[in-house]
Amino acid sequence: MNAASTYPEPPTTDLPFRDPALPLAQRVDDLISRLTLDERIELLYQYSSGVPRLGLAPFKTGTEGLHGVAWLGPATVFPQAIGLGATWDEELLHEVATAVGTEARAFHQRPSDDGYPHSLQIWAPVVNLLRDPRWGRNEEGYAEDPLLTGRLSVSYCRGLAGDHPLYLRTAPLLKHFLAYNNEDERDLTSSVVPPRVLHEYDLAAFRPAIVSGAATGVMPAYNLINGRPCHVSPLLETEVRRWAEPTGHELFVCSDAGAVTNLVDSEHYFDDHPASHASAVRAGVDSITEQREDGSITLGRLRTAVDRGLLTEADIDRAARRHLSIRFRLGEFDPDLDPYAGIRDVVVDSPEHRALALRAATESVVLLKNDGALPLSPAPGRRVALVGPLADTLFEDWYSGTMPYRITVATGLETALKECGAELVCAEGVDRITLRAASTGGLLCVPAFDPGGPMVAGASTDEQESGDSACHDLFDWGEGVLTLRNARTERYVTLKDGDLTLVADQTQPNGWFVHETFRLEPQPDGTELLRNISNARYAAVDPATGRVTLSAEAPEKAERWTRTVVRDGIAEAVAAAASADVAVVVLGNDPHLNGRETEDRTGISLPPAQEALLRAVATERPESALVVMSSYPYAVDWADKHLPAVMWTSHGGQETGRALAAVLLGEAEPSGRLPQTWYRGDDPLPGRLDYDIISAGWTYQYHDAAPLYPFGHGLSYTSFAYSDLRLSAREAAHDDTLTVSVELTNTGTRTGTETVQLYTRALAARHRAPRRRLTDFRKVSLAPGERRRLEFRVPVAALAHWSVSAGAFAVDPGQYEILIGHSAEAIALTAPLTVTGPALPVRSLIGGRLEAVDFDECVGGTLVDATREKGEAVTPATGETCCGLRYSSVDLGGPADGPRVISAEVSRATEEDATVEIYADGGPGTGTLLAGLHVPAGTDGRYDWRTVSAPMPAEVTGVHALHLVLRGGVHLAAIAGGTR
Repeated sequence: MNAASTYPEPPTTDLPFRDPALPLAQRVDDLISRLTLDERIELLYQYSSGVPRLGLAPFKTGTEGLHGVAWLGPATVFPQAIGLGATWDEELLHEVATAVGTEARAFHQRPSDDGYPHSLQIWAPVVNLLRDPRWGRNEEGYAEDPLLTGRLSVSYCRGLAGDHPLYLRTAPLLKHFLAYNNEDERDLTSSVVPPRVLHEYDLAAFRPAIVSGAATGVMPAYNLINGRPCHVSPLLETEVRRWAEPTGHELFVCSDAGAVTNLVDSEHYFDDHPASHASAVRAGVDSITEQREDGSITLGRLRTAVDRGLLTEADIDRAARRHLSIRFRLGEFDPDLDPYAGIRDVVVDSPEHRALALRAATESVVLLKNDGALPLSPAPGRRVALVGPLADTLFEDWYSGTMPYRITVATGLETALKECGAELVCAEGVDRITLRAASTGGLLCVPAFDPGGPMVAGASTDEQESGDSACHDLFDWGEGVLTLRNARTERYVTLKDGDLTLVADQTQPNGWFVHETFRLEPQPDGTELLRNISNARYAAVDPATGRVTLSAEAPEKAERWTRTVVRDGIAEAVAAAASADVAVVVLGNDPHLNGRETEDRTGISLPPAQEALLRAVATERPESALVVMSSYPYAVDWADKHLPAVMWTSHGGQETGRALAAVLLGEAEPSGRLPQTWYRGDDPLPGRLDYDIISAGWTYQYHDAAPLYPFGHGLSYTSFAYSDLRLSAREAAHDDTLTVSVELTNTGTRTGTETVQLYTRALAARHRAPRRRLTDFRKVSLAPGERRRLEFRVPVAALAHWSVSAGAFAVDPGQYEILIGHSAEAIALTAPLTVTGPALPVRSLIGGRLEAVDFDECVGGTLVDATREKGEAVTPATGETCCGLRYSSVDLGGPADGPRVISAEVSRATEEDATVEIYADGGPGTGTLLAGLHVPAGTDGRYDWRTVSAPMPAEVTGVHALHLVLRGGVHLAAIAGGTR
């Protein structure tokens, strides 16, 4: 029995854990010792109810703060993370995160609906790299590049955490570890990531914020990686927690919602929940996010795991200590010393935060093309046409806060133009329609005396025929996805789950389950069926009441509607453009539709209706400029070819309109730069589940085809020239640090900002090296004619790649280049560099173990887990009968070693024959066969590992490239050599 349950507690103020003079670890240990086992177990659940006898308050893990405090009410809303990434501004991200953390502190003081204080653990930033622009959560990441992502993540985490040496403003937690870039079946798919991609790309983005101590926690991802769910990945301990050791603090690992239950329910990785929960905790998960406030299920599973011996008290205590350590650092037990305890509501949406939101939105704007059309020249009497479905709308996304106010593009531009004596004419360019029910002859409308009530389509009245109640603005978002906004209520039509009625009461499509999307399905008689996408049912009309419900499960039971266009959206937009001197077209996405959490995009083209609108307006007014407001890159090939100006912004928050107006009119400089590649429309992108960026050719590092707009691209209203690139040495050893300097001059007529980008490249590398790799960057503002010499400190270690032979980062001796310029494709200057030193040693097979996953090349294979706890294996991919592996420079030994044998650690899970063939210097027909190994069937399937061996030919000695062919259902973990 725990001592804490047998002896009365002294007054809580006298207990050692309340003494701020004691070391943190000692305070945590003292508190742990006073908790019963059940109380300690409860700390492993998202909602901890507290321990009144010790004065321990209720605690909940997690508040969303990706670009503002989310889901808790009105708060300052900054640009989406992808927009913040486009600023390339570490100082700005620090300031934004400081504002978010400060507002989170204010919300922490407010009462909550569930009785748990609003958490000070912030589930942000998202560090997943933007490998595939079709990823539904593209908006949540910073960049496709690990260096840029890592540096911005450090800044954001430091802003959230504050700068006090003992106490945290909030506790930032990185999402989502690891290799998570698809939404479709995200809890079932395995991201296959070879060692080089793992270390050079995916891990590289997470490492800086952890090594620096800026991040306090990590959230594992829903997906599997190399066949093993991320929530039981050994990488949590072998990598991320190892990185954190020098900081003196352990990371707090919090599961994603429902992910630990997925280990059994959807992934079938474990037989029962106590086993899955125990495995997650042993792997390093400290808090389980499931079942909302009802912890009985999760806590029961954990207690059963303890009772069955799957978890020890030491396992529970380890996780509980990490939980409590965060709470101590957040000042919970030292309210009088906590420097952030006095923050109150006055900071939420403060004037300072509004100004910061405007600055962030302005800096995130990227000018993609400009043939002199921008900035606009709003002389008195001139007219600007602003058209497009996003011209007068600001959308929130799933992780947005609630905007306290909204400055749309129309509002911002109209205000700015009035100050210049110019005029704005605005048209959304969407059709306004009516829908008439065949059965009643009535129009779909909101009730006359209850506009927020259930919609009807009863017998027609004069008011319905002539008023706005039956008129709906039809927004076409592509892929057949439509939204309807009622002209009278100016609210979107939505499905009500309870009674399946339609109500026009939503400010925008929103929620985890979006109920505001529809399809209009054409019928042979010219009518259409109205179908809700959320419940997949059709609209039906009650003949007695006229009430419309989404209740028909089959087309034959559905109401038939006749669509009438009351106002032609494209014609209206063209007329607006014709009446103006210049047109600005604002297109893009609604972040809740066609690409969001749980839903990937199917392509990168603009919705056809938007493309048609753009072309029609541009035909009328060739001087048109396109503004893309989106969470993702789009293939705007036609616009780039035919329009004089193209601009991009993410959904920029409450100040979007003021920021865009300032840039369009030249009051502010377009200083944003693309944080990911914008591919061309005819570019065949790799498969969305191909996470091997090296072999697939993802991102600017490995994609060979010319992009539409490259990584790092962004134009200015001035011009810059680079000159006199210098290296402190043209020859350096692997442990040296170079000074790289360059002269930057503003050669234009106005002050501007340039993001100077320094890339490196290996020439004639033995491995497939990146085309170029971002190594440093600097954002610089210069006045007209101003010249400045910039210096970069570049460790030669920055040229390293992950060596599969050494199992570590290494810099090969040889020739390299230092490149500097405007973007990944606009390189201004290049300088050669020679790295000296010994070549990497070859791998020795005799007496050694060669991990199968450490191949130099793999064709037709995939990576899977060797056991549920650790290790990886290679096997033919699904649909492949065999796969080939190549391992370069392997020393096979020689006569002095005596008779040699080669062995393979193998398993198989099928009844088909399985073999491993090992060749030197080529595959079947070209190489020398070293061994043909038969794989026996194991009694425990693919986790039943066996070692099979064969003698090696005496005449094959020395260093060779090994080629392996795996046939059948074989799984290979390793090969090794020895002597008989």
